[in-house]
Amino acid sequence: MAPTFADIEAARGRIDGIARVTPVYSSETFSRLTGRPVWLKAENLQRTGAFKIRGAVNRLSLLGERERAAGVVAASAGNHGQAVAWAARELGIDAKIFMPEDAPMAKVEATRNYGAEAVLAGTDFDDAVRRAKAYVAECGATFVHAFEDEQVIAGQGTIGLELADQLPDVETFVLPIGGGGLAAGIALGLRELRPRSRIVGVQASDVANTIADGIAVKHPGELTMSMLDDLLDDIVHVDDHETSEATVLLLERAKLVVEGAGAVSVAALLKGKAGGSGAACCLLSGGNIDATLLISVMRHGLTRSGRYLVVRSKVADRPGELIKLLELVARERGNLVSVEHHREGMAIDVAETEVELTVITRDAEHCTDLCAAMEAEGFPVEQIE
Repeated sequence: MAPTFADIEAARGRIDGIARVTPVYSSETFSRLTGRPVWLKAENLQRTGAFKIRGAVNRLSLLGERERAAGVVAASAGNHGQAVAWAARELGIDAKIFMPEDAPMAKVEATRNYGAEAVLAGTDFDDAVRRAKAYVAECGATFVHAFEDEQVIAGQGTIGLELADQLPDVETFVLPIGGGGLAAGIALGLRELRPRSRIVGVQASDVANTIADGIAVKHPGELTMSMLDDLLDDIVHVDDHETSEATVLLLERAKLVVEGAGAVSVAALLKGKAGGSGAACCLLSGGNIDATLLISVMRHGLTRSGRYLVVRSKVADRPGELIKLLELVARERGNLVSVEHHREGMAIDVAETEVELTVITRDAEHCTDLCAAMEAEGFPVEQIE
């Protein structure tokens, strides 16, 4: 059964003093880039690093004594598992979390550190769900679904109550969609309190291979999708290129570390996909990004925004030729990071050598100017993305 607005209000009372009322920040940078006032709802600053603590605490707090004694089981790509582990520890309940084998290690270790047993099983979220349900059938524990649960949805919906209080004049709310529990809960609350608001959901365009692992769910649940069909104005998609650029901007300009799933709302707004023209709020759903992935995302995002330039060129294979190229880069104010020579296995003339340069640049225009200067000096340019 779908939750009601009364369920969300009741959930707000249960999580009061446990889940944080997260702040909203106005952003001059994103307002300038989009031509409209932009606010950021920072659920990445929530306990356990994501919004999931709301639904987990609400659901587990309703368990009876026998259910608590039998323990809880969850399947998760990471954030839900951490939240269930944390809530179970606080309530004195044993928890076992099934996670995909390729789940980010930062999320796996955090789940274990909160006191739960983390079991790596299957290749994706759906596999983890099947393994978890099979275990529940054997042991009699309570399965806490990440989104197909009315009390989990109601807990996530408390964000909608906060947004209605914090941002009464916002026109458009942009929300990530994975399984749909977050968007369904928030939209339910906002439709009651701000019925004229525009509410837009954002999905990753390729859930099979995305940096937004927190929403890497093949499709929303039946319950959540039935709610979203009624509550959302639109559902849009963003790719990993767009998400990585948004992640970089959030870190550099807003000083907020946000995982891929948390950045898709900003990506959609930046690319003009969210619609509307008035003030907008982007929900940053989580900040639990693995450090190694963050490095890769930053490099990719910086390259896409013209802050890194990787080019191949050819120089005559004789003394002094390479220094001419490097001096040209210096004159154009490029900051050289690395130089690689390629002589073997390349389709080049006997008297040539291929050179690959990685250069830190100011912006896309600077990249274009540097490439043009190289061409003008007789150095062919092949830009690598």
